[in-house]
Order: sequence, then C-alpha cells, then structure tokens
Amino acid sequence: MDTYILAIVLIVFASFFQGTFGLGMKHIAPLKWEAWWLVHAFTAMLLFPILWALIVIPNLFEIISQTEGNTLFLAAFYGFLWGIGGILFGVSVEKTGISITYGIVMGLAASVGSIIPLFQIEGAFEQPSFPIIMLGVALLLVGVAITAVAGVQRDKLHSNSSTTSKSIKLGVLIAVASGVLSAFLNIGFSNAAPVASVAVTQYGVDAQNASLASWVVVLLGAFAMNGGYALYLFIKNKSWNAYRVPNKRKALGWAILAGIFWFAALGVYGQGAALMGNLGPVVGWPILLGLALIISNIWGYREGEWKNADRPFKILLSGLAVLIVAICILGYANY
Repeated sequence: MDTYILAIVLIVFASFFQGTFGLGMKHIAPLKWEAWWLVHAFTAMLLFPILWALIVIPNLFEIISQTEGNTLFLAAFYGFLWGIGGILFGVSVEKTGISITYGIVMGLAASVGSIIPLFQIEGAFEQPSFPIIMLGVALLLVGVAITAVAGVQRDKLHSNSSTTSKSIKLGVLIAVASGVLSAFLNIGFSNAAPVASVAVTQYGVDAQNASLASWVVVLLGAFAMNGGYALYLFIKNKSWNAYRVPNKRKALGWAILAGIFWFAALGVYGQGAALMGNLGPVVGWPILLGLALIISNIWGYREGEWKNADRPFKILLSGLAVLIVAICILGYANY
C-alpha cells in the first residue's frame, strides 16, 4: 500500500476512536465525576500509552532519558496546558450548552493545532502546499461553525430553559480559551518530535512506533493536570468513598474503555502523522478532528439526539458536507 494512503487510512481509524470515546461519558453514574475521571485519565494518559509504547519500544525510558531536558519539559508543559483546556470545556458546557462549546472548541483546536506547527516549520510560507492548507483549515472552521449552529437550533427545539445572555457571553469566552488550549495537545506532539527522532536514529525504532514515545512525554503533563484536578475535587467534595458505591462496575468499565479509545485515537493518529513527514501534525490533526466531529454526530443521530429536529438536521448535513470538502483539500495538500 502507498505510504500516504496508509497514513490517511490510519487517521481515518483514529478519527473513529476519537469520535466514539465520548459515548463512555454517558455512563458515569453512579460514580462521582472525579472518581470516573481519575480512572479514565489514568488509563488514557498513563497506563495504556506506556504499555503500548513499551511493547514496541522496549528501551522507552532510556530513549526519553537521552532527549534534551528542555524538549521534554516543553512537550509535557504543552500537555499540561491541554489539560486546562479540557477542564474549561466542562465549565463552558454548563454556561452555554454542549453544541456551542463543542463547535467553538473543535474549530479552534483543529485550526490552532494545525497552524502553529506549520509556522514552526522553517520556510513555512514558501511551502507549495501552504495556501492549500490554509484554505482547508478555513473551510474546516466554516464547517464546524455550521454544525455548531445546527446544534444550537436543535437545543432550542428540545429545551424549554433559557440561559442568560451574560452567562452565554462568559461561556463563549471560556470556550474560546478551551479551544486554544486544547490545540496544545497536537502542538506538544509536534514539539516532542526529537524524542521520536532519538528512537529512530539511535535505537533503530520504526518511525510509526517512535511516535508513541512522543505521546508518553506529552501525556505525562496532561495527566498531571487531569489527575491533579480530580484529586482536588476529591478533597473539595470529600468524596474519598466514591469507589464504594454499589453497582459501580459498569461505570468503571466504561471509564477504562473510553480511556483506551481516547489514546487509541492519538496513538494511531501519531503513526499516520509520522508517515506524512514534517507536515503530518499540520495536515493530519485537522483531518482527525474534522472526521471525529462527523463520527460523533453519526453516533448522536443513532442515539436519537436529532429526533424531531428536521431543519437543524439539514443544517448539520450541510456543515458535514463542508467538513468533508475541507478534509479532502487537506488530504490533497500533503499528497
């Protein structure tokens, strides 16, 4: 199979995991949020990434120790910033609703997470694919905006409650901050490339598998934020007995499964991006999030979220069509 086609196939698989893992968040009860999230974050950001990386890179920790400290710190710090974005996402949802928040966050995370790594490439403006990438990212933003509008229209039909204008404005500002910070997950991965480079050049690791070493470093910072916040909530809510509730096995199973799906998305995406070369994080990231948005809406449709909302659903379809065009343009940009 052609290397570039394989890369696209891998990112398509990754987008399935990315668009699906959120289903697990519908099965948090009877656990407290912090109890569910700590298990999920530990599985997604520590356990699964390290186990997977160790299977294909036995010298994982030796490779990490051979990388410059500044590189490791910066990559982990970007992961930490992404963790803040994830927490702000939840705050924004409370104030504006899932549709507005998801649209803003996905759009900014996809665009900022693509453009910053692009500008970090030497001679970015001279790249032949530069205008094509910018067009693809711009269309992606339009597509995400249309899907967000569809979600807002749907929520108006399904909800009798109203949110104050002040709360919505604050929620939008928080969502913008969340979207920008969420982009740092991919920026961290891009800046952790020297870790993968050490694995390839000094230890003979395959470039695809070497990407897993980069994720381990980035996600250490991500877990520091997510795990730390969960522990803070344990202290604040005095919920240390949260794991003793009856009938918790199903919720714990979903927390673990969602964690596996979440990192499966990043791990497979990283392998696809590695096959794309220097522009992998630039082109692959918006493709991943664009497809994930499409897949998550397909799941939402199957779950009945668009029932009795024919007009908003038609708006959604137009937004998804724009996303598909944007993804095709981005795919062509690195061909």
